[in-house]
Amino acid sequence: MVNITRSIRPLLWVASSKRDYGAFPPRVQDTLGFELFLAQTGQHPPSAKPLKGIGSGVVELIKDFDGDTYRTVYTVHLREAVYVLHAFKKKSKRAIATPQSDIDLIKRRLKDAVSDHAERFSEEHKS
Repeated sequence: MVNITRSIRPLLWVASSKRDYGAFPPRVQDTLGFELFLAQTGQHPPSAKPLKGIGSGVVELIKDFDGDTYRTVYTVHLREAVYVLHAFKKKSKRAIATPQSDIDLIKRRLKDAVSDHAERFSEEHKS
């Protein structure tokens, strides 16, 4: 029997992302929660795809449920943690692209995550 041990990186929520995620239907939370867990263990979640227009290391998870589309955006760019940047229900039924207002919000939250990561995981704080 092979014993594979994976480290689990902490899951950190930026701004209102946790509250917004908590408003998703329970079935959506279960599915996307498992996919976030896969990301925490360094695996590739089934619905994960790179989010265009942000840069490398920003990924979105997508779950269709009951006629709506739910998205959770996170970054694996930061080594010690998985940061959830945004969770939202897609409003437009016509376009597949993420609205520019959401892209701008994700970019701002990514900067916040980078700052938090630098402070939280800096060598000085590891004493």
